[in-house]
Amino acid sequence: MNLVCSQCAAVNRVPDSKRYNGPVCGKCKQPLLPSEPVDLTESSFAKFISRTDAPVLVDFWAPWCGPCRMMAPAYAEAAVTLSPNVILAKLNTEAAPMTASQFSITGIPTMILFRGGREVARQSGALTAQQIAQFANSP
Repeated sequence: MNLVCSQCAAVNRVPDSKRYNGPVCGKCKQPLLPSEPVDLTESSFAKFISRTDAPVLVDFWAPWCGPCRMMAPAYAEAAVTLSPNVILAKLNTEAAPMTASQFSITGIPTMILFRGGREVARQSGALTAQQIAQFANSP
């Protein structure tokens, strides 16, 4: 399985048997399957989504958005529940307007589940940690 490091963007090949043993990046030694949401940027988004073999759930949010701020603790809680099977990531739409536009994000918070670099599900609106976990596991 290929996993992109959220810190240095290095692509790491990890055997499935090592997935549950806390794999770290061969370049910077950061966790590859963290139990907290990782921050993506305009420059890191495409590589992270397209080259990571594990499912990635991305929260498109903005600092000024009240529902986004309210959902942040639930999103972090869901990351603990879903790790290492699903990677949770966040993309600030204010800092990454081109990526938000590419995915036609018109309302936030919006979560998109990616598998194999492709969008497989989308959900808008604030959710609880349990609802986030159900959404990530549904398709």
